[in-house]
Amino acid sequence: MQTEQTTTPSITPSDMDVLLSAAIAVAWAGEGGEEPRLGWWKTDMFSEYGGQDLFGRLLPHTSAWAVVQAIREAARRHDAQMRAKVHDPDTVVSLYRLGFAIDERADERLLELKRSGADPQAVLPSFGALVAAGWSRDAFSEWIRSQGEAAYEAAPAGRQLAGPPPDSLEVTAQRLVAALDPLTDHYPLPHFRRRR
Repeated sequence: MQTEQTTTPSITPSDMDVLLSAAIAVAWAGEGGEEPRLGWWKTDMFSEYGGQDLFGRLLPHTSAWAVVQAIREAARRHDAQMRAKVHDPDTVVSLYRLGFAIDERADERLLELKRSGADPQAVLPSFGALVAAGWSRDAFSEWIRSQGEAAYEAAPAGRQLAGPPPDSLEVTAQRLVAALDPLTDHYPLPHFRRRR
């Protein structure tokens, strides 16, 4: 009897850093709150008197990473709520749900970076550059467009990209980010559909 094996393509720490940087940049841009950006999720983690103050008091040595983890988790939960509303949600591949093995490796890589003691904005380049420049809807739109083009169509789950997810994790992340263009008042859930 033969068993079907599924393999995860070889993914380097650099690939994971690209994915995490993109996901965290989108999560940061999607925040609402005291210093609203796009307002896709009702969090205020990255503001000076919101999450930065709270985590600065609770976790003085890792507060910057706690803020990053919190905004990523808020985006992931919002993404999951949207995916849960469609038929066969396990086939939806988004920036915050790329499959169990990749999601687990992304979480592990985030913990490695946190333990390194490095500044998140230094080791996550897209996120760092956007934050350093300060919030600007135009600058965020420009960053999205810099990721390339992504053909998509409106679907019940959101913006469904054409074809299956690319084999390259970096290209997958870039296309999912590119499909955020044009920006809307609600998170458009760019996604691929994976065949069962």
